[in-house]
Amino acid sequence: MTTIAIVGAGRGLGAAVARKFGSEGFDVALISRSQERVDQLAADLHAEGLTTRGYAANVRDPKSLIAALDAAAQELGPIEVLTYSPLPQKEFLRPVLETTADDLVGAVEFSIYGPVTAVHQVLQGQRFLGRESILFVNGGSGARPNPNVAGTSIAFAGESAYAKLLHDTLKDEHIQVGQLIIPGAITPGHPTHDPTVLADHLWHLHTHPDAFRVYADELPGAWGPTDA
Repeated sequence: MTTIAIVGAGRGLGAAVARKFGSEGFDVALISRSQERVDQLAADLHAEGLTTRGYAANVRDPKSLIAALDAAAQELGPIEVLTYSPLPQKEFLRPVLETTADDLVGAVEFSIYGPVTAVHQVLQGQRFLGRESILFVNGGSGARPNPNVAGTSIAFAGESAYAKLLHDTLKDEHIQVGQLIIPGAITPGHPTHDPTVLADHLWHLHTHPDAFRVYADELPGAWGPTDA
C-alpha cells in the first residue's frame, strides 16, 4: 500500500492534503496531539471514501512521534510521503527583543528536533521503496526572518536549512524533499491561501522532484503582525 503521513493534521490544510493524496490512491495517517480530534477527522474522511487512521503525538516529544509513525507504517503500510506542517504555538511568536533563550527551546523542539525525528523514522523505509517525498510547510518567516515572530523565524531557518540539505543529499536517490512557504494565514476561499490550493502545491512538489521550494504567494515587501 501507498501511505502518506501528515504530521500536524487538522481540519484545514491537513484535511485538504489528505483529500488530495487520498484521491490519488494514498492511505492517510493523520498525526496530531489530540487523539479524539484526529480520530474524528479520520472518521469524517473515511466517510468520504478515504482510508485513514489517526495517531496522537506531540512533535516536541520524540518518543511519541516515533511511536505514531511506527504504528502508522505497521497498520497502513510503508510511508512513501511525509508532510510536516504543525501550526507554531503562540509562545514562538514574540518580537525579537522580547525573545529569550528559554523562549527558543520550544520553537527549536518544534521546528528542528521534530522534523529530524520524523525524517529519521521514515527514511529507511523510503529508501527501500525507491519512491518517496518529504514535504515541509512553513510560514513566510521560513524564507525571510520576521522580527515580530522571532521564535519561528529562528527555528524555521534551521528547519529550512535542514530541508535544503536533505534535498541536495537525497536527490540522487530519487527521494524528493520540498518546502512550501505560506506567507500569512491559511484562509478558506482565498485564491492563493485556500487549503485545497495549498494541497495542490504539495502534490506538485511530490510529482516534480527537481523543485525544492514553492511559494503560495509573494512575500510581502514589509512584514505585518500576521506574517509568520
